Amino acid sequence: MTESLSRRGFLGRGAAAGLGVVLLGASDVLLTAPNAAAAPAAPGYGPLIPDPAGRLALPLGFRYSVVTEAGVTKLDSGEPTPSHHDGAGAFRGKAGGTTIVYNHEIRDPLATTPFPVPHGDGLVYDPGSAGGCTIVETDRDGNRVREYVGVAGTSTNCAGGITPWNTWLTCEETEDRAGAGGRRKDHGYVFEVDPFDLAANRDPQPIKALGRFSHEAVAVDPQRGDIILTEDAGNPNGLLYRWAPPRGYRGRKGGLRALGPTDGDFGAMRCTDAAGAHVDDLSRAIEVGTTYDVTWVPVPDRDARTTSTRNQFAPARSPADASSRAPGGATAGPTSSRASRARRARCRTTGRCGSTTPGGRRSP
Repeated sequence: MTESLSRRGFLGRGAAAGLGVVLLGASDVLLTAPNAAAAPAAPGYGPLIPDPAGRLALPLGFRYSVVTEAGVTKLDSGEPTPSHHDGAGAFRGKAGGTTIVYNHEIRDPLATTPFPVPHGDGLVYDPGSAGGCTIVETDRDGNRVREYVGVAGTSTNCAGGITPWNTWLTCEETEDRAGAGGRRKDHGYVFEVDPFDLAANRDPQPIKALGRFSHEAVAVDPQRGDIILTEDAGNPNGLLYRWAPPRGYRGRKGGLRALGPTDGDFGAMRCTDAAGAHVDDLSRAIEVGTTYDVTWVPVPDRDARTTSTRNQFAPARSPADASSRAPGGATAGPTSSRASRARRARCRTTGRCGSTTPGGRRSP
């Protein structure tokens, strides 16, 4: 797309309008659109053509299909599609179609939400919360086939990530506790949604091993099994976390659900520069090729029972402290045998290394 219709801008506008939009023929159009081969020095695919419906202007040769719209389209169960569409994961579906899991970033209580994620039997985590995920199936031409609930009773489902075993990890961008706004359970967790096995989604349980904080997105390392998690928070800014699996863990369907609340190593990324000085904010890396040393510092209480995870780290007073001190001023010693073998990594930035929160992502 042209710069006037960036990926971020397109997604933001679609979510704000409560729309799920599929761009059709994109892979073919990249090579066959009338303007694709013209003027190779000019970026993009030609001017945007106004949309008579006023929804989405696209270059010549592109088209779109609305497959889900808040309050307009209907679920299999008869209720209207929930509002606040946000992060989504697309999977290869049946007969060449696509199956899409949509987050619904609803934070308001169930009682005051016009279009909540319906509370279907067996799919509800918290009876007082209105967020969750819906699953949309389309045919090979991008036409809507059906839509149904994947998980309900969660809160502020923002982004997430696709796993190598074809499930969706949906992330709650909140730290709300039970009792706030009619909620009956704590929130700020990651939940797993299987787009192809609804039975696997019954009795939804948070993956507490991945921490309780204001989650944004996740990425799963398909070889090592590590999971990288981002945090969208401020005052102070959020951190970047890594969960490293325990011995014997296998990344597969049902594997994360079987974890205990403290299984695996859960740490926050700490960066130091070439001089050994602590880098408190990754947005300071503004030049291509900037390299930092990385250490994963254990989070003392990943469930944040009394203190948010990002506030469990004492500020480093010197380069020596940055490398030898850990949360609360304690020695940065391991919490398990795996942590005692914690590896140092190199973090090379390509352009600006920051976050979605103002000021960039913090380094504890």
